[in-house]
Amino acid sequence: MRPGRPRLALPALALLGALLARAPSGLAMEVTAPATVNALNGSSAHFPCTFNSCYRVTEKQFSLNWTYQECGNCTEVMLLQFKSKVVPVEQIRFGNRVKFTGNLAKYDVSFTLHDVQLEDEGLYNCYVLNPPDRHKGHAKINLKVVTEVPPERDSTVAVIVGASVGGFLAMVILALVVVKCLRRRKQQKLNTDDQKTEEEGKTDGEGNPEEGPK
Repeated sequence: MRPGRPRLALPALALLGALLARAPSGLAMEVTAPATVNALNGSSAHFPCTFNSCYRVTEKQFSLNWTYQECGNCTEVMLLQFKSKVVPVEQIRFGNRVKFTGNLAKYDVSFTLHDVQLEDEGLYNCYVLNPPDRHKGHAKINLKVVTEVPPERDSTVAVIVGASVGGFLAMVILALVVVKCLRRRKQQKLNTDDQKTEEEGKTDGEGNPEEGPK
């Protein structure tokens, strides 16, 4: 009789199944958002947040949570949720000023905060989970509110200096190219003259080849 193939013991199979269950099902989902958003007091602030996923978005399974923190160690307050549909949660502090402006089909979960106030400063967290992705993605935005628009810097001097330096460098490069060409032409002329002199030395005055000694 031929010996049968070795079989894995049941404990080994159970361990293998547990490892496969814990293994990630695909690439880790990435959530992208700017570190800081600056807004003028009384204006509207856009909080952009996008994500990458290996799977299409299914609204019945997709989960989105926007939370707000006054500081890094402060408690997170639920601001906006998506569970089958968008649901603004925090009505006491922000009222109806929060509006979802993203597009799930484009993996965009951004929102806009209208009539920004000074007390709205803080941290805004974006949490995204798109099953069958198993790991929740997270991004954080720090809102800075200003009372006046900072003056624009006059860049005229910088433009003039940049143009002057660029023009000078262009002239230097052009000069180097011209010098290189002149040297090359001079060398070629010397090589041609040497070749003519060598050929004339091999002929007599009448243009006949010189006879060697008899």
